[in-house]
Amino acid sequence: MKPLKPPFAEKRPSLSSMHGHERTDNYAWLRADNWQEVMKDPSVLAEDIRTYLEAENAYTDAQMETTKALQDTLFREMKGRIKEDDSSVPMHDGPYAYGIRYVEGGQHPKFYRKLVSPSEMDVAARAQLCDQEKQEEIILDGDKEAEGKAYFRIGGASHSDDHSKLAWAADDKGSEYYSLRIRDLKTGSDYAEVIEDTSSGGVWSACGDYVFYVRLDANHRPSKLFRHKLGTSVSEDVLVYEEEDAGFFMAVGRTQSGRFITIDIHDHETSEVWVIKADEPTAKPKLIAQRETGVEYTLDDAGDQFLILTNADEAEDFKIVCVPVVAQLNASGRTHWTDLVEHKAGRLILSMSVLQNYMVRLERENGLPRIVSHRLVDNIEHSVSFKEEAYSLSLSAGYEYNTSIIRFTYSSMTTPAQTFDYDVETRERVLRKTQEVPSGHNADDYVTQRLFAAADDGEQVPITVLYRKSTALDGSAPCLLYGYGSYGISIPANFSTNALSLVDRGFVYAIAHIRGGKEKGFAWYKAGRREYKKNTFTDFIAASRHLVSNNYTSHERIIAQGGSAGGMLMGAVSNMAPQCFGGIIAEVPFVDVLTTMLDDTLPLTPPEWPEWGNPIKNQSAYEYIASYSPVDNVEAKDYPAIFALGGLTDPRVTYWEPAKWVAKLRELKTDDNLLMLRTNMDAGHGGASGRFDRLKEVALVYSFALKLTQETVS
Repeated sequence: MKPLKPPFAEKRPSLSSMHGHERTDNYAWLRADNWQEVMKDPSVLAEDIRTYLEAENAYTDAQMETTKALQDTLFREMKGRIKEDDSSVPMHDGPYAYGIRYVEGGQHPKFYRKLVSPSEMDVAARAQLCDQEKQEEIILDGDKEAEGKAYFRIGGASHSDDHSKLAWAADDKGSEYYSLRIRDLKTGSDYAEVIEDTSSGGVWSACGDYVFYVRLDANHRPSKLFRHKLGTSVSEDVLVYEEEDAGFFMAVGRTQSGRFITIDIHDHETSEVWVIKADEPTAKPKLIAQRETGVEYTLDDAGDQFLILTNADEAEDFKIVCVPVVAQLNASGRTHWTDLVEHKAGRLILSMSVLQNYMVRLERENGLPRIVSHRLVDNIEHSVSFKEEAYSLSLSAGYEYNTSIIRFTYSSMTTPAQTFDYDVETRERVLRKTQEVPSGHNADDYVTQRLFAAADDGEQVPITVLYRKSTALDGSAPCLLYGYGSYGISIPANFSTNALSLVDRGFVYAIAHIRGGKEKGFAWYKAGRREYKKNTFTDFIAASRHLVSNNYTSHERIIAQGGSAGGMLMGAVSNMAPQCFGGIIAEVPFVDVLTTMLDDTLPLTPPEWPEWGNPIKNQSAYEYIASYSPVDNVEAKDYPAIFALGGLTDPRVTYWEPAKWVAKLRELKTDDNLLMLRTNMDAGHGGASGRFDRLKEVALVYSFALKLTQETVS
């Protein structure tokens, strides 16, 4: 018989003291002493911890038993909106076009290429050529590689310049320790060497004899860049660069032209870049500009110039500078940097792509993204226009450098994704693909709006809403309110086939674009981090109140949802304003903020201090974090219904954070509302890896929302 009573974790008091403050943690034992080993081998988890997590899973299963039929229905609906035999628009690269496709019933991508003619043609001719039926060559079959594995995710796949080899990486635990392999594309076989514990894929030298990769240390930090020569033992790999400061991440890349390999060192507010000429792979890296706290920059090259996107010189919303390559390589620093695109307050430059004759940037102004083309020879600019009130936009330059064609994807809450090729020289736009919804979708049945809620300090918080035209806005509709609000990440108003399963059942689907993101510029981000972090939470609460006061919903029918740092948001608002929400969905929630920020052995803690503050060195940071950290502020009071989800091998938000949170809530809360914890024992931060298995998790949390808001669910 399945358990109906919730499990209660044993209390084993653990005492700590810092800055004159003492804390008692009754559930610290849920953190495995051997957590590093568990990341690689979940079977070594201590039996008492496993027993508790499995008891919580069993309780969740029992509570959600009555929604099994609904979950199946939701899964079939969401799967029915996915074109199972879908494929990406192939990207041209010399004699080949590369793409990704799925087959009917397949969970994982198949990477393919097909031989095409040279690319000396206009955008329309190229599109027609790539769309012609050509024999495809499958160069990496994700479904085949995933056979027999409970978890499998491809982290990266990149081909060499001569198209003869493929560097690909995969994680089979969910812990984000990737194994890097090299495939001979002539034979389809992998080389003998396997490089373990990498942060993702590899970057090729121009000659194709070397692969550069970043290795994770025992604490899951990307700290060392190695160079591997094909055909040699991994033990002979050369250490190219080591980052000794545990507060910085490392990533390796290559400029659009292919001329330079880049080593990017960064935390959440500071960066440093080193470069190696791709045709001199054994040369020592050269520093572009020494790190300076608060100064960020990224780099690309255009002929004899480096183009650099940066916030230097108090350019809060970023600018683009140029500098001669020779001068920069001869003397690191910002001495020779001159403005190419000057800083403009309120216009946030998000990214740039550099082609041979053009620089194309993605920027956001007045809350909406846009693409701007900048011709390098004469600095003439033009932007690509769009009509809808709220939309999402992404930009890709593809593989090629000597081209005038870029690719962008456009969607809105009501409009399925459209992929275009755009010639920045002729300004011709060609639609390459429209996202298909096999079960059908009529955009005219839905309404999307941009609302603004007044925050406690008078700031206007944007909210994007989606609902069916037939939904009555009289306060009776249930609402799923989503939020994130950290790291400067903006939540796009894009098309979500999954959300339609709620919207079609009468839900208002809303996204609160709260401070901590960059929806309204870099200042919007700064106003939601460190000593201003509580603005993120009060903005979200203000959004809920605005929706209620304008009759979109009622507080008891709002289900709040957030994941990772957005899960911290869920924990904070449930403590601060539990009466504003009928339910909380917290996925991989970062809820034990103070304890984690005090533990510098954890993978992300030192690099996270610029985002949250360093409570080890700074007493005021300690006290401020302690004032909102969800676990530390659980009280004996009524809470809304809560569903927390974690992943056993998650290196970003460790499994014990949601486990400790739920355990403390069970101990102290005074209500009878549903409280559940589900730990995925076979996955990490991103949940299930297969595209359909992931839908089952979405169906589970959506059925929780429906269970709380509808007397009869179907």
